[in-house]
Amino acid sequence: MDEKGIFEKMEEKMKNSLQTTIQEFSNLRTNRPSPHILENVKVECYGSLVPLKQIASISNPTPRILVVQPWDISLIENIKKGILRANVGLSPESDKKIIRISIPQLDAKRREEIVKLAHQIAERGRVSIRNERREANECLLELEKEKKIGEDEKFKAKEMVQQITDKYIKQIDRVSEKKEEEIREV
Repeated sequence: MDEKGIFEKMEEKMKNSLQTTIQEFSNLRTNRPSPHILENVKVECYGSLVPLKQIASISNPTPRILVVQPWDISLIENIKKGILRANVGLSPESDKKIIRISIPQLDAKRREEIVKLAHQIAERGRVSIRNERREANECLLELEKEKKIGEDEKFKAKEMVQQITDKYIKQIDRVSEKKEEEIREV
């Protein structure tokens, strides 16, 4: 693999790490309820577990209520059980066609717990990106050992690797700060 291939592979993996981190953030609960907190709840459906978003539409018609509308109303009880099993701290109530979920205001203690979770998610994302940097630097050392690049080229390439790493870590930091603000918002 040449320098360009190393950069492309590293950047692709870093993009994936960033997207994974953003996805994990979207599952965290804030004071502004979002349908995202329920999308990946697993529901027993026709003999297998499937994400809720595949069997129902999820909306929030008012600031404190989420509405789950299954495409097959026979799944209402299974959806309620799935939401309760997911342990997201929500209590679903249903009528014959839809499930309503009242979202209570987060108390200060719960907000701080969620902020800690957000910090852990951000740190996992940063570690993943740093691991990609380490792999890229190891590949550059291999290229130098194989005499495919010189020492000067290796140092320039390592600087480029660090710049790309810094770019992705800053993006994770920005997303993390924004999520923390949303969580702390009363």
